[in-house]
Amino acid sequence: MKQKNRLAAVIVAIGISGAACKSEKAAAPRSFSGIYPQLAMYNKEGECGTGAVVPWAGKLWVITYGPHLPYGSSDKLYEITPELKQVVRSESIGGTPANRMIHPESHQLFIGPYAIGENGQVRTIPYTAMPGRHTGNARHLTDPAGKIYYGTMEEGFYEVDVKTLQPVLLYEDGNVKSKKGADTTANTPSALLPGAHGKGLYSGQGVMIYSNNGEPGPKALTQFDIEAGSLSEWNGKDWKVVRRNQFTEITGPGGISGNKNPATDPIWATGWDHKSVLLGLRDQGRWSFFRLPKASHSYDGAHGWNTEWPRIRDIGAENKPDYLMTMHGLFWHFPGQFSTGHTAGIRPRSAYLKVIGDFARWQDQLVFGCDDAAQKEFLNKRAAKGNIEGPGQSNSNLWFTSLQQPDELGPNTAEGAVWLNEAVTPSQPSEPFLFAGWPHRSVRITHNGKRPVEFTLETDKGDGIWSIAQKVTVAPGKTGDIIFPENMPGEWIRITAAQPVVATAHFFYAANDARKTAPAAIFNGLSKVTDAVSNGGLLYGLGDDRRALGILAQSYKNGDATVEGYYELDANMDLVKKDDPKTADFIRQKFAIPQQAVTIEAGSVLIVDDKGRRWRLPLGNEAFAGLTGKAALRICREVSTERDLFNCMGTFYELPAENADGYAKIRPVASHPFRINDYAAYRGLLVMTGIAPDTKAGEHIIVSADKKAMVWAGAIDDLWQLGRPVGRGGPWKDAAVEAGKPSDPYLVGFYSQRQLQLSHDATAPVEFTVDIDPVGNGAWMNYKTVTVAPGETLNWQFPGGFEARWIRFTTNKNCHATAWLEYK
Repeated sequence: MKQKNRLAAVIVAIGISGAACKSEKAAAPRSFSGIYPQLAMYNKEGECGTGAVVPWAGKLWVITYGPHLPYGSSDKLYEITPELKQVVRSESIGGTPANRMIHPESHQLFIGPYAIGENGQVRTIPYTAMPGRHTGNARHLTDPAGKIYYGTMEEGFYEVDVKTLQPVLLYEDGNVKSKKGADTTANTPSALLPGAHGKGLYSGQGVMIYSNNGEPGPKALTQFDIEAGSLSEWNGKDWKVVRRNQFTEITGPGGISGNKNPATDPIWATGWDHKSVLLGLRDQGRWSFFRLPKASHSYDGAHGWNTEWPRIRDIGAENKPDYLMTMHGLFWHFPGQFSTGHTAGIRPRSAYLKVIGDFARWQDQLVFGCDDAAQKEFLNKRAAKGNIEGPGQSNSNLWFTSLQQPDELGPNTAEGAVWLNEAVTPSQPSEPFLFAGWPHRSVRITHNGKRPVEFTLETDKGDGIWSIAQKVTVAPGKTGDIIFPENMPGEWIRITAAQPVVATAHFFYAANDARKTAPAAIFNGLSKVTDAVSNGGLLYGLGDDRRALGILAQSYKNGDATVEGYYELDANMDLVKKDDPKTADFIRQKFAIPQQAVTIEAGSVLIVDDKGRRWRLPLGNEAFAGLTGKAALRICREVSTERDLFNCMGTFYELPAENADGYAKIRPVASHPFRINDYAAYRGLLVMTGIAPDTKAGEHIIVSADKKAMVWAGAIDDLWQLGRPVGRGGPWKDAAVEAGKPSDPYLVGFYSQRQLQLSHDATAPVEFTVDIDPVGNGAWMNYKTVTVAPGETLNWQFPGGFEARWIRFTTNKNCHATAWLEYK
């Protein structure tokens, strides 16, 4: 271990709540879907994420962070009163903090570089004494009552005296070593541990555990599936790399306060690779690992930037633990007793679109700290957005929900693999993959062997006792396609191959999407796509501490736009006309809707992504095609940090950044009948234009005094209530096709009631081969081969339990063919 260096005396800044200043003028809080605009948090950095949200001393304490600021920033420590008044603490020194720990013995909350006493007194550890991007705290291994550990994202480690706040250096932060300081882009390599983007810190069972979810180097900025990140542990003397994968959260039953029985309590770690979510369990001194499916791939990326801080937190009432886990866009119920031989109980809840950094239960509600609008937008650029600017100033907000909200958002449909085109050792089972929790479950298995291979599937009840559930023999070039009975028991499932082979085994689990196809009443007032007249406008979150949303209001009549003036939406959600031609002209130039973002064809929407790959999406109401051609509808925009909201032909999609594989991992959220002109993030809200002109102000509708400017405001996760995704089309419509040449991939996943029609104009029977790609990685699997007679149309209803993300077709003859799908 390196020689410990005692730093200079710590300068401690002390303040009390009464000395702090209010960030905005007092006003009655107004909520839009649980988001209070006046609680928005701004900084002067390229990003303003929420690093921690902790109830303490009768208040809610919140910290924000900038992107790479190991020596401080314009970010703040916020104190939220029970009456939802926001107080900006004068002790704030900013940085990139996401650490938080309640230290029971000293009755303090450690959050960022701050220590908060039980009376609300704030003391600050300056970055001159403890530089780095503070990412986690852990209880001390030998003096837990008197000291705590701090870990930074660049592997700086300190022990801090809880009374004096004097830090002692254990390992020097990488920013200090490299003297880069304000480097804002490069993932910094480290000689200490693999990876370049530290996340979690926790201790127990005699070790301190540290997670890293990123990788240095140029490949990590473009390739999502390279080796990245690590999970490591330190025994007080030496470091040991436990696993070379991307990991984030580390915690245990004690949560934010640390395990009460550190020698025996289990420790949990969450992470992922390009195949699926990873869950690590350290119990009785040993690690074991499990796999879970992903609901969203927008969190992928080998650099680790897209994940923020997934958490497992106790949201139960006092002395009634109830753990909520966030991971890859899905809320999970996590069992507090999760340990060796007791691994039952993990269940999916619902999918969400917000980027969540931390959350807590407060005043019988859940409070989520989010990462909403990053001025820099980092690597998230693509042709479909045109040359649109990011927001003028980074900002984020808190999201207050009911305790039941994690069960009430999007369908929990999810997928993942245990093997993905990789060498498999015979008789060696795969890692356990979660099996319980979905009504529709399937697995597809392929291999590259030259003869049939038998695969054995085993399940357990969470007790580690495995029993054979099924065997399947897969022929070369074919797919072992298993749809499991809904009542088939088992908490976990694993697969074993009978011989050495390169294989893929991919699970797809689907929810029953009970949503209707009609939008909820909260969207009343939005203009229909068939309306001849609409009140629209281009949106821009202003910079320079103006903290308002600029709106270039436009009225549309039969597709022609007339500018009605420039307006601003302020913190009180008042729409006020302004005389500001400079800003109006800036919006007109920089936020114009691209003319050729996508191509609307007779059978589908064609997208050619920034890598030259071709993708096809379903069509909606024909009226959308005409408006898209006139650039009257925004197609693509970032409204949650480092991922896009894609609105095409009447369907909203979640679209990962290109470095997370982009369109290949697109996911439909909801379909709608509305003529949405523009949309943007503002103060944590999703704001949309495209309002029927006679609409009155209401719960979600804001109207200017002269009724020339109108917007809809709510949460991005309100979009799930627009209605179940629907669509029609296909990759071929009376298209000239070449024998043996596959069609473009066409989206088939996440829809309900799917029907297929195949036809052709040949004078002899034509054989159609139907292939599917479960996730979008290009791992095509044969699903079905059918023969269609001349002059006939084959009609096929996809069975319940069928799931894949993409579908494509190939014929054995040159002909004109149609492959048409209806999603109802």
